Amino acid sequence: MHRRSLVPIAVGAALALGATACGSSTTGSGSASQSGASQAGATLTVWYMDGDLSNQAQAAIDAAFEKATGAKVKVQIQEWDNINTKISTSLAQDNPPDVLEIGNTDVPLFAATGALSDITAHEADLDGGQTWLPGLVGPATVDGKVYAAPLFAGNRAVIYNKKIWGAAGITAPPTSFAGLTADLGRIAKANPSPDFSAFYFPGEYWYGALQFVWDAGGQLAAKGGSGWSGGLESAAAQQGLTAWKNFQNTYSTAASRGVDTKSPDQAALFADGKAAAILDTSVNTVLKDNPALKDQIGTFPLPGAAPGTTQPVFLGGSDLAIAAKSPNQQLALAYLKAATSTPVQTGAIVGTDGWTPVSTQLIDQTAASLSPTSQAFAAAAKDSVATPATPGWATIESDKSINGFFADIATGRKSVAQAAKDFDAHLNQALNAAQ
Repeated sequence: MHRRSLVPIAVGAALALGATACGSSTTGSGSASQSGASQAGATLTVWYMDGDLSNQAQAAIDAAFEKATGAKVKVQIQEWDNINTKISTSLAQDNPPDVLEIGNTDVPLFAATGALSDITAHEADLDGGQTWLPGLVGPATVDGKVYAAPLFAGNRAVIYNKKIWGAAGITAPPTSFAGLTADLGRIAKANPSPDFSAFYFPGEYWYGALQFVWDAGGQLAAKGGSGWSGGLESAAAQQGLTAWKNFQNTYSTAASRGVDTKSPDQAALFADGKAAAILDTSVNTVLKDNPALKDQIGTFPLPGAAPGTTQPVFLGGSDLAIAAKSPNQQLALAYLKAATSTPVQTGAIVGTDGWTPVSTQLIDQTAASLSPTSQAFAAAAKDSVATPATPGWATIESDKSINGFFADIATGRKSVAQAAKDFDAHLNQALNAAQ
């Protein structure tokens, strides 16, 4: 996923770092296996994306890897512009980078061509008995084989203005969906201006709208014997889409139904007092516009329809993959081991950079170290759903058809049933184009 819109959930003090990593041995192009042999004197080339990990976090991973293997790391920072083309070109050459940071939903693009090493046999060693977040490892699992290890994640939670909620007589965040809608109803009644939203929710905001589909048990698509099939015409998906439309139309302004989160900017609207709540990636996006709100902001995961649940979330983030043509398969595996290790994840990924770590266990382990506003994002990340693990998913993100799909429903340009039928047809074509 193209993640320049994601913001770390918190930036805390760095924790003491230390990690162990295993070595490995090469079994041929496209595969990787373990070995404990020292690789002193060797150098591993790693590509990172600009602006994702801090220099300190990269150094922490490198240090853990170098301590375990004796090898050195050569980091090369890549710009976002045309990155997928650059990765494809590099992976096709005989001297590709050994390890690459790839947006989690983009992994299938490169796995399908045989350009990434299959690390399935090493997943248990890499995850160390932990449960990797489905939204990170799911897109990297193509036809049952794993082609990348999770690195970090970012996601969304509800950000609300305590002062506005308090003025409506609400003193605590809701713990159920029914409680949320009751609270929003009171807020809307207390703020009748047509340009005010109890919960601002743009119609093209597919990351958030999908949560309602998943919460109802629906799916974007499913893979069967003949390929991928759009799933939005299912009864469960229709229920979720209808619930989302009702929510969006009831608590967000009419002007929001056909726009995205940036035109107008939803964080700026919230910062200006035009919305009592939004679904966003970080309170930092709001505080940049209005630092005075620091003590007035609260957060909570968006509750699910079933009591005691939260809605499943879409995870943006990155995975680390090994180039199939890398001559350093054993060292590359050791690097993935270092990056996913508990000390690096807790100390660097969370403690230094404030990203969500790669497993549910690490989320629980680091929750107490987070600020109160950041804890809701971490809690929400524990329940995530993967996008379809097929190269064709890149088409859906890039052509913005999914944005238009949800806007069609929000605006009423199409009925829920017709919009789902039309978009399923597009999914059927796009998801199977590269199969």
